[in-house]
Amino acid sequence: MHILLAFVSLSGNTREVAMLVRAHCEALGHRVDWLDVDAGDIARALPADPPALCLLGSWTDNAGRTPAEMKEGVAALRDRFGLPLPFPAAVFGTGETQWGEEYYCGAAHRLARFFHSPYPVLEIEQMPHGAADTHAIHHWTDAVLATTETFTTC
Repeated sequence: MHILLAFVSLSGNTREVAMLVRAHCEALGHRVDWLDVDAGDIARALPADPPALCLLGSWTDNAGRTPAEMKEGVAALRDRFGLPLPFPAAVFGTGETQWGEEYYCGAAHRLARFFHSPYPVLEIEQMPHGAADTHAIHHWTDAVLATTETFTTC
């Protein structure tokens, strides 16, 4: 399956999650287009052909908001593929509960609502640590891939 993995990362936490997701997808034989939204010209980096699945990762800005760079990424996706997207989007996020449960991974939840994601949001506290977080990331990725494969074979 062709997967677009696009993410923003302020301190490297979301990048770490994205790397684990990408490695797991590739180990399962999927083709992953890697898009670091912070790297610049998003529109030029998007694939010409729609992927079968888009995985979006984001840290959360003040009071649960989506970072400006991810908003630019969303605009580039909209401009390239239209809305609603012709493929499903699954969202993962990093956050810190110390700033309040109501804001925890707020950007990920906002993105999931915006794209009407049929998948649960993966939430990771700060940076992934140890076997439990790796297991949660792999479990989420497996569930998203299995559901997407079901969508695309119907």
